[in-house]
Amino acid sequence: MAKKKVYKKKRYIVPISIVVLLIVGRLLLPYFVKNYVNKVLADIPGYYGQVKDIDISLLRGAYVIDSLYLKRVNATSEVPVLTIPKADISVEWGALFKGKVVSEIYLSSPEFIYVFEDQQENDTADPELDDWTKALTDLVPIDINKFGITNGKAAFVQLSAEPNIDLHFAELNLNATNLRNVVQKQLNLPSEIHATAISIGNGKVNLDGRMDLVKQVPDMDMGFSLEGASATALNDFTEHYAEIDFESGDFNLYSEVAIADGYLTGYVKPLLKDAKLVGKGDSFLGVLWEGFVGFFKFLLKNKGNNTLATKVPIEGDLNQVEGKVWPTIFNIVKNGWIKAFENQTEGNIEFEDAVEKSQNEN
Repeated sequence: MAKKKVYKKKRYIVPISIVVLLIVGRLLLPYFVKNYVNKVLADIPGYYGQVKDIDISLLRGAYVIDSLYLKRVNATSEVPVLTIPKADISVEWGALFKGKVVSEIYLSSPEFIYVFEDQQENDTADPELDDWTKALTDLVPIDINKFGITNGKAAFVQLSAEPNIDLHFAELNLNATNLRNVVQKQLNLPSEIHATAISIGNGKVNLDGRMDLVKQVPDMDMGFSLEGASATALNDFTEHYAEIDFESGDFNLYSEVAIADGYLTGYVKPLLKDAKLVGKGDSFLGVLWEGFVGFFKFLLKNKGNNTLATKVPIEGDLNQVEGKVWPTIFNIVKNGWIKAFENQTEGNIEFEDAVEKSQNEN
């Protein structure tokens, strides 16, 4: 009888031990993952970063990063390059039924801030710094197929300017799907991207396009618009670089770009509507500059809809893309005296155009 009792006890020891080990392993897993993530951030040349916590969801095949930040080493400011309050990284279960093991990432309220002084100082000191975006992909163990951003922000900041320059996009929402071509489509550009945001001056931003990110140099066909931004919100920037202040007016920007096999074709179309400049005071140089700018504004603006606009064609190999000067100048005159540019993308840049020009170049 004693031997049977001992045998029964031993029979339960193995499964109980396995259960205990699984529980302990589950409890320790976030600790090990956190250490791995922090090591990846610490190993990025020229940067340092950290995460506050990691949460594991085995049922979803996911882990959630809590409070990630990344900063430049020896930066003059205390502003992080990147902050992500929450990043949800998981297996895309729908793709498993198509035989693909890929992941999806959703970022909540991320902020990317480019501080001009920090980047210039570090780039001069060490131009060989690795790309931190490549290092961050090491945090994802499998290829990314879906990527989303909710309520994000991207900004360019120049602290040495007086006053400080802060050009930003807020309330950024982005959704990119089929990045690894899981859904086989009879298209050259199988992936789709859609984004909206609010610019400085409360302009409405829209980005729509298709891509092929599987290629080493991605192909794409993109359309971008920024509409109804108050020109006065640009005063810090225009005053610093051109000594121009706006009293009123709207700023709009439209662009279409196509890239095929590393060859880019497209345009950028800036448009100012109902713009009025602020007087520069009574100094001789101030009055002279104001009169010079005002004269050309009057001469070149379209009198019918009170717009000052141009269209800048851009074309070339990605290593040497150039804007065309004379067409840009002609388009300023065209808007003012021949036909005003419309407040919209023109829809005349197609992916096939980039394919054809790429083939002609080669």
